[in-house]
Amino acid sequence: MKKTQLLRNFWYGLSSNQRFQIRRLYYLPVDLKDKLLGKTHKYVPSRGQIYTGSPASASEYIKQGMLHLEHLKTYVDLQPDDSVLDIGSGVGRSAIALSTYLNDNGSYNGFDVVKQGVDWCNNGLGKDFLNFNFKYVPIYNDLYNTSDLKATEFKFPYQDASFSKVFSVSLFTHMQIEEIQHYFHEIQRVLKSGGLCFSTFFFYNETDENYISNLKYFGFPYKKDDYCLMNENVKSGNIAINKTKIKQMLKKANLKFVKIEDGYWKGQNKNNSKKEYQDILVFKKD
Repeated sequence: MKKTQLLRNFWYGLSSNQRFQIRRLYYLPVDLKDKLLGKTHKYVPSRGQIYTGSPASASEYIKQGMLHLEHLKTYVDLQPDDSVLDIGSGVGRSAIALSTYLNDNGSYNGFDVVKQGVDWCNNGLGKDFLNFNFKYVPIYNDLYNTSDLKATEFKFPYQDASFSKVFSVSLFTHMQIEEIQHYFHEIQRVLKSGGLCFSTFFFYNETDENYISNLKYFGFPYKKDDYCLMNENVKSGNIAINKTKIKQMLKKANLKFVKIEDGYWKGQNKNNSKKEYQDILVFKKD
């Protein structure tokens, strides 16, 4: 087995608490250095607290969030007065950027399965921006949370037709097929008529299925029906889904497919026109 795969299997074999503690210890020296040099930001967590996405300096973290904002403006026509739902709000990477764009008539709501991330956001952005709200939802996820509530049984804590825009970044890459299908139904419920959704995935089709199974550093070697897994034991570790399958899932949830734009995670599409690592999916509610 490849060395990279062995290391990934070891990492996924740890409990969520063990992964959190190792991350904090690993990044402690550089986090202390940033603090001593005054290179921190009140809304940006330390590298050791960033449990999703790439750990980064405060300036790089804000830059990443601003890219998310630009994506939302480009792909779903985000407006300053939109009512926005962030599914999997993490430690505020996207929310920080949106706080610079949404006006008092707009609103932001986010929820996440990791309490420490929600607490961080509520103690920062949530205090300074009254139209920004973050909720902790104790949903089981074999990568992040050991609670009993299943994602397939979870009802979004919002009224029907509450949001004009919904988005998620690197969320559905860590969920199972039946969970994603349920979330599509919930998105359909909370979206207003004509509302748009932006989300990121790992997609493939029949022509590159074998290719992604053999990628050296980011492969999906475990093939299932219409999807592939990075780790067979930790099903939320990372998932890649067949493009035809995702369109069928949207249709089942009464959502309309708009477009897929490939990212550069496969290494085949990395050029000046590709700004997102993961693949982008845009869909809407009629």
